[in-house]
Amino acid sequence: MAQKRAARTKNRKAPFHKNKKGDRNYRKPPPVAPVIQDEDFLLELIENMEAPFLLFLDRVQDPQNLGACLRTADAVGVDAIIILKNRAAPLTETAVSIARGAAEYVPVVQVRNLAETMAKVSEYGIKLVGCSEHTDINLHDADLTGAIGIVMGAEGEGLRRLSRDVCDTLVKIPMMGHVECLNVSVAAGVTLYEVVRQRLIANQQGPISS
Repeated sequence: MAQKRAARTKNRKAPFHKNKKGDRNYRKPPPVAPVIQDEDFLLELIENMEAPFLLFLDRVQDPQNLGACLRTADAVGVDAIIILKNRAAPLTETAVSIARGAAEYVPVVQVRNLAETMAKVSEYGIKLVGCSEHTDINLHDADLTGAIGIVMGAEGEGLRRLSRDVCDTLVKIPMMGHVECLNVSVAAGVTLYEVVRQRLIANQQGPISS
């Protein structure tokens, strides 16, 4: 009987506790699940903001890319990320883990129809800028100041036509090497930091002319 109790104790999982170097019993606690918001939350949020900074992800499939986008979004001060409820990467434990805590601070909004939500957001005076290969406008030549929503497409497919049609303008990231495109999370980082760069300049010198 004592042997059976000892065997059960041996197979029992170790409790969560503070990490100690070399401690074999340490178990990393699961990431805290963030609250998923809806379209009503988004519209109420932007209604009370002077210059909202939004990021739309059009059918991004990889949770790791979603998590990386979240992490960058927090770094640059994005007010909310909007993703599709279906046919897109959900906010899984993997995405939350990759985000390194950013999912707790950047609201994630799930919507059924991205193009319709973009159209509603546009009515609040928010300029929608899509990152796409279907344009000749260089990212650094576009006016990205003021209230803005950056729209990124899926891995491989890019921005869908419906999303492109709602955008006020399309921009492309200049590619100097041999590869044709960047990973969506990298492209989002490049684009979001260009928004930050232009906002900083605008605050010092006035609006940038396109």
